[in-house]
Amino acid sequence: MKINSIRIMKNILFSGAVVALTAGLASASGFALIEQSVSGLGNAYAGGAAIAEDASTVFFNPAGMTRLPGTQCIAGANLIAPSARFRNEGSTHVLQQVTGAPLAGNNGGDGGETAVTPNLYLTRRINDRLTLGLGISAPFGLATDYNDTWVGRYYALRSELKTVNLNPSIAYRLNEHLSIGAGLSAEYIKAKLSNAIDFGTLDAVGFFAPLGLTRGQLRLVPQMADGFASMEGDDWSAGFNLGLLYEKDKDTRVGVSYRSRIKHTLTGTVDFSNVPAGLAATPLFKNGGISADITLPDVLSVSMAHRITPAWTVMGDVTWTHWSLFNELRVRFDNPYQPDSVTTTDWRDSFRYSAGVAYAPGNNWTWRLGIAYDQTPVRNAQTRTPRIPDGDRIWTALGLGYKASDRVSFDAGYAHLFVNDPAIAKTPTGEDASRGGLTGSYSAHVNIVSAQATIRF
Repeated sequence: MKINSIRIMKNILFSGAVVALTAGLASASGFALIEQSVSGLGNAYAGGAAIAEDASTVFFNPAGMTRLPGTQCIAGANLIAPSARFRNEGSTHVLQQVTGAPLAGNNGGDGGETAVTPNLYLTRRINDRLTLGLGISAPFGLATDYNDTWVGRYYALRSELKTVNLNPSIAYRLNEHLSIGAGLSAEYIKAKLSNAIDFGTLDAVGFFAPLGLTRGQLRLVPQMADGFASMEGDDWSAGFNLGLLYEKDKDTRVGVSYRSRIKHTLTGTVDFSNVPAGLAATPLFKNGGISADITLPDVLSVSMAHRITPAWTVMGDVTWTHWSLFNELRVRFDNPYQPDSVTTTDWRDSFRYSAGVAYAPGNNWTWRLGIAYDQTPVRNAQTRTPRIPDGDRIWTALGLGYKASDRVSFDAGYAHLFVNDPAIAKTPTGEDASRGGLTGSYSAHVNIVSAQATIRF
């Protein structure tokens, strides 16, 4: 019976688009997801824009598609298991000098949440110069979750951000040394955020005075009359990516790739719960519509790969991410009486440096090792948020590839990320007055286990 390969690939790609909706946990700096290639994971993604050894080059550098013969389809999955345990180190409350009570609560448990991020890629060579491709990936994601009674509950309970990026691409070989590539991105984003609201403190400081309620009129006890806000929104938007691959000879390649920023305006709803009865007749804390702007950053990578012997290849990469675009997280409410919810982030641009080596002794096996330094975009402990308790990371990675036949190969990889214990030092002033002076540090790390299958037609 003849197998319809086109139908198989369509089914795989459709399934991947559905599965990609489950992606949602950042392992690179900020809330980026660099896990877009299992073969690349083994090298800590060193040489990502230059190696072009399989169809995952659609994401890292579309120009690399000219190196791939025939038709190729990749299906991969990455299990990302982080740990982020907070230690309270003297958090304070805005009324502490009056009541003597500090910001109260437990440490929240492990805020990290295990998730699976899939990727699917398809390339097809049209002729010796032209190659087409399609990628389905989750380039950004985030998931943290704390229990309802933790000390930072007024900052964050659950935070979840998911993306799906559909990336049709084209590559063209200009001559034997130079190839160029480009792609379009149709990107879906969905976000969910929740936090507690300290109605007792709002009552005690006179927040409700504009509504005709005097300070303390509701007789609510600070930190003992919590309500909750749960917000959800989504959006579709578009961007592009560009790539260039220079092949000096059969052993040496240099690649440059750029992925554009994508601006999203999310729209959705907010749901308030446990709102005190005394506020029922007021226009505040009513369920309704919300919106928020977020610009996902542009990324520029420069990579090299050099085969020093028939069996050994070394590679390196420098990647810049334009995180300074993320200055704040502001949620606007359709209710004109509800003030914006603002979290100032003031992030900076960040760099990632990686180096790797691959050993292919010619017996259908490939062994990979890699290290990387991933700089956090968070400037300091004062601007770090428990929604994204990000810190500098050091990657150690290893991988294995096996070519079962001319048509089928498999890759697996593992990485452990050492995170430089991120600290938080908030003060109970300004936008954080009712949230409290959250002070402490995280013990954090990430483990990643990945596998992929490649089919060639």
